[in-house]
Amino acid sequence: MKCAAQPRCRAFTLIELLVVIAIIAILAAILFPVFAQAREQARQATCTSNVRQIGMGVRMYVQDYDETFPIFYAYNTRDPITGARAWAGDPPHKGVELLIFPYIKNQGIFRCPNDVGGPGVADPDYGCPGRNSYHACYGSSYRFSSGSFSIVANESSQNNFLFTESRPVTDASFVAPAETRIMRDEMMPWFGTMERYGYLPTWYRQWHVRGGGVVFADGHAKFTVSNLEFDRQVVCPSGGRSGDPDPNAPGNGNSYGTYYGLCD
Repeated sequence: MKCAAQPRCRAFTLIELLVVIAIIAILAAILFPVFAQAREQARQATCTSNVRQIGMGVRMYVQDYDETFPIFYAYNTRDPITGARAWAGDPPHKGVELLIFPYIKNQGIFRCPNDVGGPGVADPDYGCPGRNSYHACYGSSYRFSSGSFSIVANESSQNNFLFTESRPVTDASFVAPAETRIMRDEMMPWFGTMERYGYLPTWYRQWHVRGGGVVFADGHAKFTVSNLEFDRQVVCPSGGRSGDPDPNAPGNGNSYGTYYGLCD
């Protein structure tokens, strides 16, 4: 385009372009964290919805089985008898999520949207090398509390070892069902800064920024956002609160010295 017929050509100067670029950069710096926060809030809402539905599934199971809670399994990645691989989806795999699946009919409910796995998933003995989430490895992003589920000798297992004594857990076992945590997100943000939870540094990876989903024995669920709130929750059916000292530790094998270490 020629400008000969016009008295003057008008174009953006370099200074004007730099000012526009600077304004766009400032707006992006302001808006991107807002968008990220909105996405995280949406994932928190999804997580809370998941644990609420799981809580309802547990309650339906309990009503169908004479008020008895499901059999406890955790980190069941090998058949404790044959040693065969038992990752999620493998025939030998057992888990609480499989027992309550008929009441939920959606395996995706057991995956936290922020489940990015952790160092434990790569562990050759208790993990699933090659899989990148707790859900893909263990069948659930959510940890079922060992103290709140039934133990059946030579049937229940944890860390690929069979329990040798039975211990049924029923509705009557809970002195404060509305306060007793029976399940939680595997990773809570404060686990990365406090060794007393047993995750730092070997097993920890941050999922949610603010907290994690929790289910209680009466079936209701919430998103817990602080370690103080987490520690105040009852974790043993008999009423022991998560952060309170276990008077029998360490003689009972509880290396953490709290009811969290005994029943979580």
